[in-house]
Order: sequence, then structure tokens, then C-alpha cells
Amino acid sequence: MSALWKTLFCCVAALSWLLPTLLPPVCQSQAAQPQAQPPAKYWVYLGTYTRGASKGIYRSELDMATGKLAEPVLVAETSNPSFLDIHPARPWLYAVGELYGAGGKGGAVSAFTIDRTGNLKLLNQQSSGGAGPCHVSVDRTGRYVLVANYGSGSVACLPIKPDGSLGEATSVIRHVGSSVNPKRQQGPHAHSIYVDGANRFAFAPDLGCDKVFIYRFDAQEGKLTANDPPHAELHPGAGPRHFAFHPNGRLAYVVNELDSTVTVFAYNAERGILKAIQTIGTLPEGFSGDNTTADIHVHPSGDFLYASNRGHDSIAIFAIDPESGKLSRTGHQSTGGRTPRNFGLDPIGVYLLAANQDSHNVVVFRIDRSNGALRPTGVEIKLGAPVCVKFCRPLQ
Repeated sequence: MSALWKTLFCCVAALSWLLPTLLPPVCQSQAAQPQAQPPAKYWVYLGTYTRGASKGIYRSELDMATGKLAEPVLVAETSNPSFLDIHPARPWLYAVGELYGAGGKGGAVSAFTIDRTGNLKLLNQQSSGGAGPCHVSVDRTGRYVLVANYGSGSVACLPIKPDGSLGEATSVIRHVGSSVNPKRQQGPHAHSIYVDGANRFAFAPDLGCDKVFIYRFDAQEGKLTANDPPHAELHPGAGPRHFAFHPNGRLAYVVNELDSTVTVFAYNAERGILKAIQTIGTLPEGFSGDNTTADIHVHPSGDFLYASNRGHDSIAIFAIDPESGKLSRTGHQSTGGRTPRNFGLDPIGVYLLAANQDSHNVVVFRIDRSNGALRPTGVEIKLGAPVCVKFCRPLQ
């Protein structure tokens, strides 16, 4: 009898993890695939820097028919939630706390539950395994949170418990290396981390090393181990920052912060290998001012790519060649503010929301599906230092 109960217990435990992958998503992050019947409105969660007027994470609401964006309301008071991600199947939100502390121990990742009004309730907080965490993502199974620590140049994996809270890190890896920029590349600076569509490999662009580190990801044990090859090289002084896969799973794109370029990679999903096939600038001809890039997203159709310029204060618009995946720059759109650190495309690709950190506003653009151009809607909201945009399907 004891053996039977032990077997039943193991089955129930396994089922508790399997259910999130079988249930339809109640909350939909930007990375999730669009559903057949999109909602009339999306909740929009906004991460901020809290060194000024902002106090934490805010929620707005985007009307999909009109593009109207509701005034933001504070839903969680927390320090410097500069990047967010949402569980693919459960009403849980995860946020970094971009902090720097002695010994590289200052960073945190917080877990929140989302209630039916869109408000957040803190579940718990765990160390991010390093200093200055700047990016967080949830793996495809919804069992782990991955985090990149800019200050300490490290990446970590934290397990998600059955109630949505976070356990202590199961894997922490510190990058090693440097590059040619004496101010920004004296050591490693992990800037983001993403899993591929098959949930087998994780990719971590490191601004300080001019590399995209590649890890084999064990979704059973929550372990990251170096792939073979262990990284993809960028050109010296590139400063890779954020990363995006094409919907076809055979292409990937990296936005390079320090020299304002985008690098296109062919992706071998069997071996986790990235092969650079093109690098193209994000700035218009003749621009001579200071600029750094920040964020990058591929349109859900796979036809267009967008990257943000801080300095030129624009979104660079690219057409994606359907055969090669290479980019051609088709234009630029002012973000209607200063320093667009992050932006978001709604899950079905109708609107782009630009978060302007230094002018304290979020601006709405309608996407022209024929050519990818961004059309100003005249809609914007005011918010102190907005730096991350995430979409969520309202709970029923």
C-alpha cells in the first residue's frame, strides 16, 4: 500500500507541473502566440525606474479598436522593476529589482500573482544571483525564470513553485571576458536571456564581451550548461543587448547597443548554433549625434523588425526578406519622447507602445500591416521613467 501511495503522490506532483502547459493561457505575454479570438482590450503592465516619481509596477489598458491607453495605476510598489515577464499559462508576473549591492548580491527577482482586476499581490522575492538584474524571462514550460545580471555579468535560473512563488537559484553562471570599449566593456555585462522555441537552449547577449553566450537548458533540473560552441561572436565594440527570434524558428536577431546595429543570425535549432549573416545600422544616413540602441522585436507576422534608438529617439523599421531573413531598413519613426529604452508590440501586432524613459511618457502607434510603418495615433500617457512594456490578456 505504501508503494501505491508513493506512486500516486509522484503522479500528482508531475501533473501539477504539466497542467500549465495544457491549459489555455489566462495571461498572454508578448512572447506568446496570439489566440484565435483576441480580446477587445489588453492589460498593459509597465515597469519603471523608481529613483524619481514612480513607485513600482503600473497597469494600463489598451483598447484594441481605438488605440486608447488608459491612465496608469500603481499595482505593486517595488524598487526599480526595470524588466517584467508574464507566465505563459498562469496569472503570475515576475519582475527584476535592478539593485546593486556589496559582493554582487544586491539584485532581486519578485513573483506576483495577478487578480481578476489586474492588481498584483507579492508572492515572494529571491536573490537574482548577482548585481543589477536587467532582464527576466519565463521558460516555455512555465517552470523556471531566467535572469540576466548586468552588474555582475551573470545569468541565473530560478524554479517556479506550484503556487507561482520562486525558489532559490538552481543555476548561476558568471561570464568571463571583455572587449574594446574602455568605458563599457572592461568586464562582462549580461544584458538579457531567452530560451528558443523548443526550450532546449538559452541565449544571453553580453554587452561587455561582444558575445551571445549559448547554454543547453535542462528544463527538468533547471540547469544551464555551456553549449558547444559556447557562444556566438559579435564584431568588436558591438555591445549586444537584446535578442529576438523570428516566428519561423530559423532566424535570430540581436540589437547591438554600443554601435547602433542589428546582427542577423541563421539558427541551427538542433545544435543551438548561431551563424551571423548580416549586420545593418539602425540610424538614418547623416545622423552624427550620440546614440545607443535598446530593444528589438519581430512583428508576429514575421515580415518586419523594430529596434529602438536612444539619442535619435526613434524606432528603426526594417523589412525582413522572406527567403534569407536579411533586413532592409525602410524608415524611422520618432517615439514622441526621449530615450525609448523599451517598447512593446501587442500580441496580434496592431499597435506598438514606446516607453520613453527620460520624457516620462508612453506613446501609442498603429502598425501599417502593408509595410510595417508606424502611424502616430495621438495617444500617450504620462508615467515617471517607464522602461518596460508587457501585455496580458484580461482574466475572465
